[in-house]
Amino acid sequence: MELSACIVVYNGCDEALKAAQTVLQYTRRHPLTLYLVDNASPDGSGARLEAAVKGGTLSTQPGQKVEVRCRKENGGFGTGHNTVLPELTSDYHFILNPDIQLTADTLSDLADRMAAHPDAVMALRRCALRPMAYRQLPFLKFWEKYNRAYLMEGEDLSAPVEIEFCTGSFSAVRTAEFKAVGGFDEHYFMYVEDADLTQKMRTTGKAYLVPQYTAIHAWHRAAHRSLKPFLWQTGSLLRYFHKRGF
Repeated sequence: MELSACIVVYNGCDEALKAAQTVLQYTRRHPLTLYLVDNASPDGSGARLEAAVKGGTLSTQPGQKVEVRCRKENGGFGTGHNTVLPELTSDYHFILNPDIQLTADTLSDLADRMAAHPDAVMALRRCALRPMAYRQLPFLKFWEKYNRAYLMEGEDLSAPVEIEFCTGSFSAVRTAEFKAVGGFDEHYFMYVEDADLTQKMRTTGKAYLVPQYTAIHAWHRAAHRSLKPFLWQTGSLLRYFHKRGF
């Protein structure tokens, strides 16, 4: 079984390298190709990633390799991940944020589980308007109950469960199906492209939350701290609901 994973970087090379190091350190049972895609970072992250690979900062084990791809322009999150789509020959592919950390061989674990469950094409809930609005405008307390339902509060999440929305910060896809649906919709610059991808993947199989396998996510929540990311997210939500229905 062959695995691949991709981390898209826009500035902040150090954080991405730490994430990459944990991916390489803990992924042991299956061969892995890790792609680091620089999205035309103005801070020189692309050159630093290349230097880290050439200089041995990212130490690989037998069966592992790291490939750096530097884009000429920043096409956004989905476009960055789609950069390597034509190159993928793996059985299972992992979409990772640069701010994740592994503490176990989670990639192999998820790949093994998906291999044992052929109906699973994506692992880690469809977007809904009211919880999405509440997350951006938390003073709308009368919609808080919809956010709680969206987060599946009160439900038993101790065992794998089918879901409608896989987060883009850490998810696994069956590579053949990922390529068959054309990867991410590149009309989304940033945010909600993961929800859209989940809907495309669910036309070929099922998506699952698999709670026994975990990763650490720093969750910077840029859209809550800066106007530009907030506007990106708002635009992406409007695109998603226009495309998928309200």
